[in-house]
Amino acid sequence: MAAYSSGAVPATNPGPAPPPAPPGRAVREDLAGLDDLALVGLVQSLPRGSARRMAACELLVSRYEGLVRSCVRPYVRSPVSAQDLMQVGYLGLLTAIGHFDPAAGTSLGAYARPCVSGELKRYFRDKRWAVRVKRPVQELVLQVRDATGPLAQQLGRTPADSDLARHLGISGAELRQARQAEAAFQPSSLDAPLAGQDAVGTLADVLGEDDPRLEHMLGMHAVAAHWGELPPREQQILIMDFRGGMTQTQIAQRLRISQMHVSRLRAHALGHLRARLLGTQQRPASGPARRRHPASRTTMTAA
Repeated sequence: MAAYSSGAVPATNPGPAPPPAPPGRAVREDLAGLDDLALVGLVQSLPRGSARRMAACELLVSRYEGLVRSCVRPYVRSPVSAQDLMQVGYLGLLTAIGHFDPAAGTSLGAYARPCVSGELKRYFRDKRWAVRVKRPVQELVLQVRDATGPLAQQLGRTPADSDLARHLGISGAELRQARQAEAAFQPSSLDAPLAGQDAVGTLADVLGEDDPRLEHMLGMHAVAAHWGELPPREQQILIMDFRGGMTQTQIAQRLRISQMHVSRLRAHALGHLRARLLGTQQRPASGPARRRHPASRTTMTAA
């Protein structure tokens, strides 16, 4: 057996030390042996910033991932990705963990399932509709979607609308309303190509534009409703101005009045029409109007 002398002992190189486990991981491993009730107690009793509370939440979420996935499964054919739906389901699971009462005599899984399903239904009801749809119609859309697959397996074919209406106990009109609401759930993009056409075109290419002549026509109808309230001279001034394109000086020469008087009559007529069209009334001048008289003006005369 070889022996090393005291002065020839070689220095060993153990290599780099393994990195310490993250604090959250260590706490999670420490709590892994606890049951659901103990973990729920930690979540509900510890402050939000506590590492043990976060670790307990992570353990419970990982244990009930399958429950969330089963609640998400009926919605996998929706336009929302499965990953986003899982995140919504986890919110419902965390809500159930925070409100679960063991004294109620039920398990956490039985309590959490309706919470997760309710969170998913609220998400589709409140966040995914492009237009406002009544809640009964929203719920009917989900019922039609859930019943289509099982009914197709039962009939061996794609169920017709009459089959779905009979299965759900609703009328054909209610089913058509649900179909229309489902179309509003995922509106078509204006940049989407048109189906059934050889030429490349989008939906935006076939949509009409605002017609300025229609706006002008509506404005003229509104003016005509109060046109008779104007005096004939003010009507004549507006016709010369807006239809004839005449300047105020030309109008004054035609009517043999001053240009200042034309401007005053024009402003009065437009102000009257504007007030009637907008539904406003001009406020009367405060106090009695004082009447001016040329004789009341004082003049300075040379002494």
